[in-house]
Formats: sequence, C-alpha cells, structure tokens
Amino acid sequence: MATHLSIWKKSFTLLASLAFLSGGLAAQQVKVDVDDPVFEDLDSPEFNGAGSIGKKKWDPKQWLEAEVKIRIQARPEPKDGYLDELRVKWYVAVENPAGKGYFLLEKEITYVNIPVDEDVFSSVYLSPSSIQRLTGNERASKNDVWGVAGEVMFNGESVATFNSQSRDKWWESPQLSRTNKFPLLSKKETPFASLWYDRYLQEQEDNR
Repeated sequence: MATHLSIWKKSFTLLASLAFLSGGLAAQQVKVDVDDPVFEDLDSPEFNGAGSIGKKKWDPKQWLEAEVKIRIQARPEPKDGYLDELRVKWYVAVENPAGKGYFLLEKEITYVNIPVDEDVFSSVYLSPSSIQRLTGNERASKNDVWGVAGEVMFNGESVATFNSQSRDKWWESPQLSRTNKFPLLSKKETPFASLWYDRYLQEQEDNR
C-alpha cells in the first residue's frame, strides 16, 4: 500500500510539473513595431454643438503634440483579438529657458483594450502655457523640443523603443534636469480628449 501511495504521489508531482511548464510555454509573447515620433502643432479646438451655452470671443492658442504609431502582434493570439494592458513611457527634452542645459519631461501612460495587428497611436502634449514659459512664444514649433523618445512596456518589460535622435538612451543622461514644472499631458488631459477617438489607444482611467 505504501509503495502504491508513493508512486501516486510521484505521478501527481510529475503531472503538476508538466502543467506548470505548459503554462509557462503558453505565456503571452508580443512583437511591437513602433515608428519614429511625429510632431504637430494644434490649435485649441472650439466646440459649438447644440448643447453649447454661447459663443465666446477668443483666440485659440497652440499645443504641441508628439505621437507614435504602434502595431502589436501576439503569440499565442488572444481569442478576442485584444491584450489587456500596455504602457508607454515618454521622454521629452526641452531647452532650459535660463540657458542651463535641458529639462527632461516624463510621462507614463497606461492603456487598456489593446487591439492586436492593428495600427494604433499614443501621444503626449505640451500645453500653450508650458510652451510660452519655455520659449517666450505663443506659437508652437517642433524646434522647441530637442528630443522625443519612449519605451513601450508589456508585463513590466520594455518590448520596443522609439527615438527622434540618433543618440541611444539619451534620456538616461545625468546632465538632464528632471522637472514637473512643465508637465507632459496625455490626450485625455487635453481639450482633444474626444477627438479622433478611434485612432488612439484607450487610456486607463487614472494615469497619475
């Protein structure tokens, strides 16, 4: 009896080990293609829908947008065609208006319901007030930014990077001064939140 019990325990241990290995082999693997970041200056949008209270006189100011196109392939392919979560870490270097090197601006955005094998976009923005404080000008220009880069993160690991400069991982330089004085904003933190909605990845409710 003891011998049979010992054999049963060994068989159960072997089956459990095989199940564990099988689960490990089935872990989600992703391949991420990401383009170089693209800059665009955008006027603040004006909404005059049927529910508007009244039109105000104002001169729209300019925002600076940086965006990247992302395409993800997954193995094994999810049955519903979606991944649960993806994160994008943004790094933007702008000249210090005091003339002392560059500031590094950072933003991490968490996205949910990530479609597989489809072109989608991630973006960040500098507000008109940040642009004016940094440059002294009301008009935005991509020349106001020295460099834009980022990392695409899946399951806590970096799976792709993008970079507007030829210098690799310049955002890790200790010569850059980190500051929150000029915050980078995700799309939903701007007046563009409801525009071009299907073009962009869906942001998690709280990205702070």
